[in-house]
Amino acid sequence: MGMDITLAQCFITVDDHDKALAFYRDALGLDVRNDVGYAGMRWVTIGSPAQPDLDIVLESPVADPNAADSDRQAVTDLMARGLLRGVIFRTDDCDATFERIRAAGAEVLQEPVDQPYGVRDCAFRDPAGNMVRFSQPRKQG
Repeated sequence: MGMDITLAQCFITVDDHDKALAFYRDALGLDVRNDVGYAGMRWVTIGSPAQPDLDIVLESPVADPNAADSDRQAVTDLMARGLLRGVIFRTDDCDATFERIRAAGAEVLQEPVDQPYGVRDCAFRDPAGNMVRFSQPRKQG
């Protein structure tokens, strides 16, 4: 008997929830599922209409309220340099996705290109500095 294990939530570190929402909701077209304040924190989840059971949490750089100031600063520095791991979305039309997101004013990191590992992809930087890639599997043949 196998267990059914599926991904329920993943996290993207953001330094400004409102700027992040302008990107993920307005430019990418994702749904906002939760946006609640709790104990001085803000819990924001977004997701694709095509994946109703997967939530992406837009999380403050250091979610632990007891974290040391030096740790907060270290994460902030890494984020500003774009060194935190970004996310990769799958799309069925890389070029159309690219044009739509660029038209919304997002910062372009890479225009659509055929990669040697079998995808066509493009990349943007979100307002917090995260790399966000859009990957289209290429037809084999």
